[in-house]
Amino acid sequence: MTASTRDKIVVGLSGGVDSSVTAHLLKAQGFEVHGVFMQNWEDDNNDEYCSIKEDSMDAIAVADLLDIDIELVNFAAQYKDRVFSYFLAEYSAGRTPNPDILCNSEIKFKCFLDYAIELGGVKMATGHYASNRVRADGRTELIRAADQSKDQTYFLYRLSQQQVSQAVFPLGGLLKSQVREIAEQIGLPNAKKKDSTGICFIGERPFREFLNRYLPKVPGKMITPEGRVMGEHMGLMYYTIGQRQGLGIGGEGLPWFVAGKDMAANELIVVQGHDHPLLLKPTLIAKDCSWILGEQPAEGRYTAKTRYRQQDAACTLAYIDGGVELTFDEPQWAVTPGQSMVLYDGDVCLGGGIIM
Repeated sequence: MTASTRDKIVVGLSGGVDSSVTAHLLKAQGFEVHGVFMQNWEDDNNDEYCSIKEDSMDAIAVADLLDIDIELVNFAAQYKDRVFSYFLAEYSAGRTPNPDILCNSEIKFKCFLDYAIELGGVKMATGHYASNRVRADGRTELIRAADQSKDQTYFLYRLSQQQVSQAVFPLGGLLKSQVREIAEQIGLPNAKKKDSTGICFIGERPFREFLNRYLPKVPGKMITPEGRVMGEHMGLMYYTIGQRQGLGIGGEGLPWFVAGKDMAANELIVVQGHDHPLLLKPTLIAKDCSWILGEQPAEGRYTAKTRYRQQDAACTLAYIDGGVELTFDEPQWAVTPGQSMVLYDGDVCLGGGIIM
């Protein structure tokens, strides 16, 4: 993308190195760059785990260095209504949601995109590791980043055609190491800042402690598929399929893993051994699907991810009532209800759905 007549692009500045380099690259290309720092959570602004003050100061320092305008915008109310309420509802139902995916589609590429347009921006830009390109038919595809280890298309699969077409991803063709090098070369104050990890509103805080503030803790039995009681769980919401740590079971050879939840009986099902049959699924059902091109892909052969840190798995797509069924060439480990299945055709991210 090249600048013409000082086009304005509005950049989401998070205070991190990726969005900072994004702003620099766009300014270097001749665009009029306007920065926006989004505050999406405000319940814990003063505790030891919240980094919003540090992040906002870093974003302001970067804007000052780059000589671009910046403003702070509060989307906390929209976030609670559209993302956090969903997060709590899913955990209450025994599923494991990925709120960062919903944050992208509902906040960063909806609330923020609308705000960017109001500011007169022709496009909005983020520091995501992804790319997009226009097809011959005029529609815009979402493409994997050059840095496969940092590719974030998994988190962007719910974007609509309008959202993808109005987005700019300057880091799509760069390696993370190159981004760090650029940051140091231009003297960014956050050039060596550690990348943020974890769910955006939880960050580094203890997960159980956080969740217990919003949902009641209901302990119950921890059992094997045969009905043998192995101990007591702290509440089904605290556990996810494939979890090994924090079970308090040991001393019997192979490690134990969470394999399922019986919500009606309030029982956590645990199995022994990483490759136990209950942890390996040859098929999955996904619903609430979202397709980036605005239409369903044809039934047939693709690859898919059932979690972010995972190699692509070859599969066959078929449509069922209300959703899709994927049949994998090799059984997939710890397929987790509430997480997302994301479908790919080569390097093109087609979209995906919520695993049932």
